[in-house]
Amino acid sequence: MSVLLGEIAGALGGHLHGDAQLPIDRLAPLETAGPSALSFLSNPRYQQQLAASRAACVIVAPAMAQVARARGACIVADDPYVYFARVTQWWKRRTAPPVKAGVHPSAVVSAKAQVHETATIGALCVIEAGASVGAGTLLHSRVTVGENCHIGARCILHSGAVIGADGFGFASERGSWVKMEQLGAVRIGDDVEIGANTCIDRGALEDTVIEDGVKIDNLVQIGHNVHVGRHSAMAGCVGIAGSAQIGARCTLGGGAIVLGHLRVADDVHVSAATVVTRSLPRPGQYTGMFPIDDNARWEKNAATLKQLHGLRERIKALEGLLQNNKIERQ
Repeated sequence: MSVLLGEIAGALGGHLHGDAQLPIDRLAPLETAGPSALSFLSNPRYQQQLAASRAACVIVAPAMAQVARARGACIVADDPYVYFARVTQWWKRRTAPPVKAGVHPSAVVSAKAQVHETATIGALCVIEAGASVGAGTLLHSRVTVGENCHIGARCILHSGAVIGADGFGFASERGSWVKMEQLGAVRIGDDVEIGANTCIDRGALEDTVIEDGVKIDNLVQIGHNVHVGRHSAMAGCVGIAGSAQIGARCTLGGGAIVLGHLRVADDVHVSAATVVTRSLPRPGQYTGMFPIDDNARWEKNAATLKQLHGLRERIKALEGLLQNNKIERQ
C-alpha cells in the first residue's frame, strides 16, 4: 500500500511540514526506516537517530520540530507516540481485510450463551452456558469463556486466553486437599484487551472483575476474586494472586507479582520483576528488584542481607548507649 503524506495528516491532524504529495508505503522505526517510510521520535534521547534516519517523514513533539525540519519532512504532534499509535490503527484499517462479525463454524457456543450479533468468534473458541459477549468484541482462535462469565463491548481476546477457569482454592485436611468449588464468575468491562494464553480465574464466591479499558499482555495469570481498576495495564508474565485489588491507571512491568489480598492504589507503577509484598496505599513508582551481579558477589551480598536485622538491632543498642552517655555527661 502507498498513501500520500498529506492523507495521513488530513485524517489524523498534526502540523505537517514538508511535501504533502510525498508517498508513504510503510511504517518503520527510525533506525530501519527507508526513504518512503513514516517513523516517529518520542524520546529526545534518541535525537541522534533522528539525524541519521532515512525516513521520508518523522512524527515529533513541538520541542523537536526545528531539528526535524532541518532533516526533512515532519509531522508535529503534542504526543508523537500516541499519534503514531493512531497512525498504525488508520494504516491497518486501510490494509487489513475487514473482520466479519459472526461465529466461526468450528467454534462451540452454548445455546444458553449470549453473543452479540456484531461480535466475532474465531475458530475453535468455546463459550459456555450463561456466558455473554458484547457488541463489537473479537475473540481470536481457541479462546475459552467459561459459564456465566461476561465480556463487554469492543474487547479483544487473543488466541488461547481462558476466561473463567476455576480459581486455585483448596482446604487442607490431614495432609490432603479438599477442593473449594469456585462459585463466582468473571466480569470484564468494555474496551479491554487480553493477550494470548492469559488466564483470568473465576471468583470463589464473588466475581473476578476487570474494569473498562484494562490492557493485559500475554501469559498473565489473574487469580480468583481479583479486582483490576479502569485503564490499568500489565505486561507479559505478570501474576496477580487471589483477592488482590489493583487501582485505576496502574501499570505492572513484565514478570511483576502482586501477592494475595493486597490493595494497590490508583496510579501506582510497578517495575518489571518486582514482587509486591505489602499494600501500596499511595501513587508512585515502586521497584523491588535485587540487582544482577556475578554469582560470587551476589551470594556474598545475599548472605549479608540475612544479617541486616541483627545489625539494625545492634546499631539501635549502640545508639542507646551513646545517648545515655551523653545524658550522663550533661
